[in-house]
Order: sequence, then structure tokens, then C-alpha cells
Amino acid sequence: MPREFQGKIELDVRDSVADWEAFLPTKPPKDAPNVLVVLYDDTGMAAWSPYGGRINMPTMDRLAENGLTYSQWHTTALCSPTRSTFLTGRNHHLNGFATISESSTGFPGYNSHIPDSNVTMAHLLRDAGWSTFWVGKNHNVPIDEWTAGASKKHWPLAQGYDRFYGFIGGETNNWFPSLAEDNHYIDQPYLPEQGYHLSKDLADQALKMIRDVKQTEPDKPWYLWFCPGANHAPHHAPQEYIDKYKGAFDDGYESYREWVLERMKEKGIVPSDTALTPLNPMPEGTFAPTDEVLPWDTLSDEQRAMFSRMAEVYAGFSEYTDAQVGRIIDYLEESGQLDNTLVIYCADNGASGEGSPNGSVNEGKIFGGYPDSLEENLRLVDRLGSPDTYNHYPTGWAAAFSTPYKMFKRYTYQGGVADPLVIHWPAGIRAKGEVRHQYHHSVDIVPTILEACGVGFPDTYNGVEQTPLSGVSMVGSFDAAPDGPTNKKTQYYEMFGQRGIWHEGWKAVTVHGPVSGKGDFPGDEWELYHTDVDRAEAHNLAAEHPDKLEELKALWLEEAKANKVLPLNDLQVLGNPKDFETFIKMEFHQPAPPSGQFVYYPGTSEIPERSAANVHGGSYKIAAEIEFTPETQGVIFAHGSRFGGHALVVKDGEIHYVYNFLGIPPEDRVSAPVPMSGKHIIGVEFVKEGTGDYREPKGPVRLYIDDQQVGEKHIRTVLGHFSLCGEGLTIGRDSADPVSSLYGYGFDFTGGEISKVVFDIADDVYLDLEAHLAAAYARD
Repeated sequence: MPREFQGKIELDVRDSVADWEAFLPTKPPKDAPNVLVVLYDDTGMAAWSPYGGRINMPTMDRLAENGLTYSQWHTTALCSPTRSTFLTGRNHHLNGFATISESSTGFPGYNSHIPDSNVTMAHLLRDAGWSTFWVGKNHNVPIDEWTAGASKKHWPLAQGYDRFYGFIGGETNNWFPSLAEDNHYIDQPYLPEQGYHLSKDLADQALKMIRDVKQTEPDKPWYLWFCPGANHAPHHAPQEYIDKYKGAFDDGYESYREWVLERMKEKGIVPSDTALTPLNPMPEGTFAPTDEVLPWDTLSDEQRAMFSRMAEVYAGFSEYTDAQVGRIIDYLEESGQLDNTLVIYCADNGASGEGSPNGSVNEGKIFGGYPDSLEENLRLVDRLGSPDTYNHYPTGWAAAFSTPYKMFKRYTYQGGVADPLVIHWPAGIRAKGEVRHQYHHSVDIVPTILEACGVGFPDTYNGVEQTPLSGVSMVGSFDAAPDGPTNKKTQYYEMFGQRGIWHEGWKAVTVHGPVSGKGDFPGDEWELYHTDVDRAEAHNLAAEHPDKLEELKALWLEEAKANKVLPLNDLQVLGNPKDFETFIKMEFHQPAPPSGQFVYYPGTSEIPERSAANVHGGSYKIAAEIEFTPETQGVIFAHGSRFGGHALVVKDGEIHYVYNFLGIPPEDRVSAPVPMSGKHIIGVEFVKEGTGDYREPKGPVRLYIDDQQVGEKHIRTVLGHFSLCGEGLTIGRDSADPVSSLYGYGFDFTGGEISKVVFDIADDVYLDLEAHLAAAYARD
């Protein structure tokens, strides 16, 4: 921080002495390194080539050959929680990130608001003289801060970053992303037909930020957190990268597991006696049915071809993104910066099993509480990876890419928490091309960077006493023996109700799958593994060492209380309508105005779905006040995308209300001729009269012009959400991927005027009554 003024002040400036140094930023230590953290999503240890996997990662291979590959580095098993540990160096519950931002609830460990007592590393590095940049995925803004009018306290700039370019939320369409820059939402700079892909755009922006620093402050170090959308669904990639893998996965996921385990042993990633765990290792009833794996030999030829193609798309997506990272590495080498750049290349959790046993061509169905159908998937198999799909591979590939471990993302078994990590820093690491077996965790990344940069950790920051770092530095492992001791002693795990704890080479874990709806936590069976000799957690030693198990169970509870882990939540949001509705009610809800009416205007920012009028689950009314002319056309409002949403559109002399049910054709449309020029009210009314097999509301939707009904159709509407994030409500335009096939990108409203659009949800939508009352008082 700048020091106190040491000049001299007299009445006359001629007799005074200036002291510029008192006002200039702190200079970093001599020869301070740059820091580049590349954090992928949803990638198991057995996917990538540095670990023996079939997905070629030339840039990561290059860094591994001249750096270190870690075989026992771990994460929290989920995106937002792991990313929060990269922000602060504290355990995820201490950050309020027991789960993702989109499913946060009002408990200390679950609310997704990082407290002031957990200062971010970016603040410390910026104060110490670094430029700080965040490019790509941001999954750590609380859901109540996503709107344009909300507080920006937890957006990147307020968390210590000089610049931000990326997306807010857990995922986005890689062809039509929902983008934000610094503190506001923006449109993508160009379209897929012009060569756009999110991974390329992010690399372009990262290079620009670094070059901006180097051309004006060439000696100033920088810290860049580069977080691509890969490998999270939707899996989108240029066709030439997908085609690279044609036939590469035709042998199936069970064969892949056997093949890749041998490669992992050859590379020294796992011990030579490491066992392969079962494909479906958990007893029936202890995990969610959607996490089951279908044996390869039970699949039809069509299913096998589709499943193989889904893996090919995933692989192409991963390698294409690695190529974009390669552009950054190439620039660093050309500009002489690479040797003194600490590069940390890793992933945030295990491979994702969220695609269900059959995979998906529209992952949004998960958030709509609606199952995939094999027929729908097969219809689009040739379009996988393109803008026409929002695809995710089946659980079998999640198990394969997490070889040799049990399960995958969301599980606190190794399959969910063991992840790839390569560290490259020629100026600070003598060893090259070596494997490190020390046990570490994502909370250890911040202490590692701070030590490497020579930056201390404060007891207080901005007058707030700081929670101590949860992690330990990994710097001691840089030039240690590969099998040298780790300086880490204990790490607890908890995710969606599954619990685990590692302590001095032993691990205990509950046979209680995440989001399983099982409950009865006191009755959980615990397993015990000696991970120093059983890396795969294949041999349960609970019966042989009951005292050790009891010791670890007690230690887990101690850690849970210290880290704000309770209460445990394993609500089964898929396949259990009661749990799904309970969960929806626990989510953040934008308090409705006392009238139940939300009023929106043209020329405003996109409204994120969780903060927009909630048209899901019940009846609703919409009224748009429009001045028409003979030239009127375009989108009056749109919410969602081609994978689910609704819109009111004027085209070719007609008004159309379109409801797109989770991208399943055909679209439901109610249409009528455009009224005469002048001011008119266009109304839409949906009346919930019943529900379908998956509690999706059903009933008539009616279209009105002024007080006259001009059309009606019986439709079904989405119970949950149109999407996990992004694709919000827009007035006078559709923000990105169009909701309806009636129009294309950029079909803005023209030739008239939209005064306002009113959504009325007063009659039939869940409201938090206490919050509703508070909102009423605030407005009055």
C-alpha cells in the first residue's frame, strides 16, 4: 500500500517538497512472477493426454514436459465451490459456497456471498503491485446480484480485479454466449457464421489485457485467471476439431477405462497396483437414478454411435480450447515472459454425470425438471456440437474420464474430487517433466501463489479481521522428491449431502449419493480407505479398522462445525417432484411488487431469469403497450433461447406469442393479424388447469388485442427454469440465441414504439410472504 507522505508542506509551494512516492502504487518485489491460472470445468483426471487420456492437449503436454504434473490434487466436486477457493484460499462453506450460485439458500455456508472476512487473493496481489484480470466463467456472483440494478459488491471488479470479460453463471452457449464486461452485460462481438466461438473470444480478450499492461507498464507483473466455458456443457466445438476424434471412442466407456488405467500407470500417475473400481459402485437406493451408467453391451447400435459421437464432441471442445490457451502461451514465449510466469493449468471438479444415462441434446431439460428422450437425442445426433444442440454426454463417459475412481462430479469419492493439475514455472522450478504425488487441494492454490509472489497474508484487511487461510502452500513440493511427504494434514469434503474427510493418508466417506433424496444422515454407512496405498478407494477397510473410522467421523463433524457446513441438503431435484418443489421454494426469489406486477421497458439490460417475473409453475398474464405503424416488426419481448423460452413477436403482418417447451418441436404459437396503426394493448394469458407426468403446467394460452381475444391454444409450460443461467428476459429484442425459429439473431423491434411490458403473476405463483411484505413497505 502507498506509504505516508514524507515531503514538506509550507505556505509557499516554492518552499515545499513534493513526495510522489507516497501516492503511487506499491511496487512488487524484484523479479516478481506473472501468474496465469487456467481453470477448466468438468474434467476427470483420465481425460487428458498428460495423464494418459485420449484427448490431446498439446499446450498442456508442453507445459507438463517442462513442469510438474500432480497426481493427488483435489477439488470440492463442484464448480462455484471450487472456484471460491481459488478466490480466497478458504474452504468453500466458509465462502458461503456449499453449492453453485444458482442453488444457494439462506444459510451461512450456502448463501453464495463471500464475507468481508475472506479477502480475495486478487485484492492482495493488486495492492502489492500486480495487474489483475479475470477472463471467462464467473460462477461466484450471488444470484441476487445478477441484475443491472443490483449491488456489484461481489462482481469481479469489487473483488480485486482490474478487468473482467466473461459470463456470469455456471455455463453459457459457446456460440451465443451471455457476456459481461467489467460491471455490465454486453452483446457478443460477432456471430458464429463469422467465426465466433467463446473460447477464441476469451483468448483474444486475455491477450489484449496482457498486452495493454506490457505496452505501458512493461515491468509490472500481472495475474490472469483464465476460465473457459470448456469443458462444461453445452459441448460446442468447430467441426474440424470434432472430426479429429471420429471413431476414437467407438470401443465404449468400459473399454476406455481399462485402456486408460494402463496408460496412467505407465506415466506414473497412479501406482502400478491400482485397482479399477466398478462402473456402478454404489448400492441401489444410495444414489440418484439419473447417475446410473448403462453397460455398453446393453446399448443398441444407434445408442453406441450416438454416445461415441458425444465423446468425440467433448474431446474436440477440450482440444480446441487448449489451442486457444496455446495462443496465450505462444505470446508469452515470444515476448520473453513465459519463463517467469507461474502457470497453473487445472480443472475444477471431476467429469460431469449431469447428462443422465442417455446423454442429452439439451441440458436445459435438467433445469426444467423434464427428462430427456432417446428419440429426441437420436434426431439430432448429426448436429451435436453445433448451435442446434445444447449437448452433454451420458454418465458412462463421466465414469470413464474419472478412471480409475468411483463416480464423478458432485461425489466426494475420488471421481468427483481428484483432478488434473500441471504447474509450469521455469524461473522457480528446477524439475522438468516430473510427477508429484503430494496430497493437495484447491484451497492450497492461493497460499501457493502468495508464497511464489512474495506477498504476505494480512491479519486484517480494510479494518476487518480475516479468517485464516484454509490451505497450505505447495511451493515446498516444487523441487521435492516425487514421493516426498505432503505438508497437508486434513481436508474435509461435503457436497449435496455426501460427506468425506481425508486425514494423514486415510479417508472416510459416506455411502450417500449427492442429491439422492435419501435423508437420514445419522443412519449413513461410512466407508474407510487407506489412500496412501489404495489410491482408487477400491478396498473398504471399515470393518478392519473401526477405531480409525470413528476417529475420522468425529473429525469430520469437528471440521463441519468450524467451516459452516451444516445443514446438509441432499434434496433430489430430478425424479422427486416433492423435493424439486421444496428446492425451488428455497432458492432466491425476486420479491414481487405488492400488485404482483413487474413492469419492464425497452432500451434496458437483460434481466436474469432468477430475478425476472417468474412465469414457471403457474398461471400468468402479460400485457404489452405498443404503438403500431404499417412498418412495425420485431421482438416485443423474449426470454430464453431455442432450447426453451417464450416470446412475443411481430412478423409479416402478424403478432405471434411463441412458447418453446425445452426445445422440443413443434413450437406452440398463437397468432393474429397486426392491429391498425395506433396504440394498442397486446395481452397474453396462460391459465394453469392441470399438470403433466412431470408436473409441467398445462392449460390454455390466450392472445388478446386490447379487450378482444384473438387466439387460443392448449400448451404445456416449463416447471423449473428455461436455463441454468443467462438467456434472460429482454424487451424490444432477443439478447442472443433466438427463442423461436420465426426469426434470427438481431430481430429488434422497429417501426413503432414499446411503452412498457407488464408481467402479472399475482394469482398463481409462490411468493416469499415475508419478503413480499418487506418489498411492499419499501415501495410504500
